[in-house]
Amino acid sequence: MTDTPIRRIAALGSSYAAGPGIEPVADRRANRSARNYPHLLAERLGAELTDLTVSGATTDTITTSPQRLLLHTFPPQVAGLPEDADLVTITAGGNDLGYIGSMVRLGLAGRLSSRAPTRPLGNALRRRGAPRPSQADVDRAAAGLARVVEETRRRAAHARVLLVDYLTVVGPDTRDSRATPFDAATLDDFRRLGDLVADVFTRAAARSGAELVAMRQRSREHGLGSLEPWVTGLPERLRPSTVAGAFHPNGAGMHAVAEAIAEHLE
Repeated sequence: MTDTPIRRIAALGSSYAAGPGIEPVADRRANRSARNYPHLLAERLGAELTDLTVSGATTDTITTSPQRLLLHTFPPQVAGLPEDADLVTITAGGNDLGYIGSMVRLGLAGRLSSRAPTRPLGNALRRRGAPRPSQADVDRAAAGLARVVEETRRRAAHARVLLVDYLTVVGPDTRDSRATPFDAATLDDFRRLGDLVADVFTRAAARSGAELVAMRQRSREHGLGSLEPWVTGLPERLRPSTVAGAFHPNGAGMHAVAEAIAEHLE
């Protein structure tokens, strides 16, 4: 599929690469699936995989800061990069802007506000609306993502480095529903925020020279409410294990990302 055989893949990133909620689970502490796009890509290419992705990761916890989840502390992801990696995929930056975390919070607020007993809690969660990052915030996130690329190249000097951006969540077909309990203004806020996250990837690619697999554009018609969504909405039953995967790629979405990367490599 490429001029140079890809024998070892390494994956860095947050939950959009890790795949919370997709069975089977590879690492419960990291909320990492064994059927996320890095695993699917490695399987397709017949390559070995070093999957370092951790749900909740920021560009800082990938490069310099340990990440603590419950009782476990993960070292910066780049510390685990194999020097002989042929390909490194990177999906991160959304948490730097509070993207999916705020969507989960406001989704819970919308659902809880629909019933009188839980309405006060829902209103409290809604008090802080969707993030509206400044240009400086976007610039910092892009610089952080570019640093991930730079550190990757320092540790795996011969690797091809791909930035893989986030799937569309709130698309043209997304409306207020049980799975997406957002009013029209909040939906517009999340559309804009998704565009800003995509801009982070574009800026980081231009700054670092990394290749970009533009999944937001590719998945525009597969947001929530579409005929074939590549992401999940808020689950009907609100449990910690199911809420963790809300507004994240589903199995079809992970397959679509792996397919897009494979096509990009051809």
